[in-house]
Amino acid sequence: MVFFGYMIFSVFLGFLADRYGRLKILFISFLWGAYFSLLTSFSPSYAWFVFLRCMVGCGVAGHAQGLIIKTEFLPKNSRGYMLPLSQLFWLAGSLLIIGLGSVVIPTLGWRWLVRFASIPGIILMLVFKFIPESARFHLSVGKKQEAMKTLGKIARINKSQMPEGMIHEEVSESTGKFLDLLDPKYLRTSLQIWVIWLGISFAYYGTILVSTELLEKNMLCGTGQAPVGVEKGDGPCYCNMLSPSDYHTLIISTLGEIALNPFNILGINWIGRRWTLGITMTTTGVFFLLLNICMSRAGLIGIFFCLRALVSANFNTIYIYTAEVYPTVMRAIGMGTSGSLCRIGAMAAPFIAQVLLDASIIGGLCLFASVCFVCAISAFLLPIETKGRALQQVK
Repeated sequence: MVFFGYMIFSVFLGFLADRYGRLKILFISFLWGAYFSLLTSFSPSYAWFVFLRCMVGCGVAGHAQGLIIKTEFLPKNSRGYMLPLSQLFWLAGSLLIIGLGSVVIPTLGWRWLVRFASIPGIILMLVFKFIPESARFHLSVGKKQEAMKTLGKIARINKSQMPEGMIHEEVSESTGKFLDLLDPKYLRTSLQIWVIWLGISFAYYGTILVSTELLEKNMLCGTGQAPVGVEKGDGPCYCNMLSPSDYHTLIISTLGEIALNPFNILGINWIGRRWTLGITMTTTGVFFLLLNICMSRAGLIGIFFCLRALVSANFNTIYIYTAEVYPTVMRAIGMGTSGSLCRIGAMAAPFIAQVLLDASIIGGLCLFASVCFVCAISAFLLPIETKGRALQQVK
């Protein structure tokens, strides 16, 4: 339901961001997400829990505007280096929630975990006054004075002088239109990007869920542990609590999300976005197939570590490519639509990782691998390479 809320609101918030500003939508989404996340911890029933988590997803849908603001301020020679470094903060959050979960859930329960997890979102709202609106957005809607004011402020911070004169930029007649994504100039790019976003999300959340599923149900070879099935008949289904060693495995595999970052940055800047994405997607599929091999826990940790590194690199590259390939007047709607398609893959992943995997481990893992290979082909065949390409202002 979190992903469903994200899917519904992602396009809508992208439309609003192209029309009314990235910063406004980013602030509203943080406020919305933190508020409903905190309310979730007081859910009186399962129905309320599901509804409130859906509302959280609606808020999280606007967080991509932060990446767009960074993209629109960075020069073309810096985007390939600076944007992937955002992954460090994603990693820090992932490790924090796993560490909190290992301590809080066994003692205080899931409600307190949700409350603690809501605190960073609330604190971050205090720093929004220090974040400027995108000058490119202001130019796209004809607010040249606002754009000059922002650039002047940046110049003062950097202790440099603004060039004399005014910015002259064409103003688009329309912004944030979904049909612009289907314009002949961008149609092929949009369709291939959507396939890639769907597949990357499917593989990313599949990796996380597969790792948890294999650990929780002891579906390991070489450990001497029998698989634990779900209770049949009229009895209720049940879950097994993760052991401390399982949390340690998850932390180690999560650290993999940063392992490929230096190589991902080199690839993005040397061989380009398309080839980097195609190579990492192909390798992701290969590592999913390797999970079919009977191995010890140490081997499984190694595979999960590599998978987390690869799926994280995939997300890094597609985020950068999507933000760069569309012009300013449709950048937010392009990112929002891609994010919406992305959640379809995220919603499909649990049915494979937690349902099909129970019936056939080989079938589930081969399906994940096949989707990765399809995405790799789509990445290699993308019609536009954005490496070294200046951001387009109008379509």
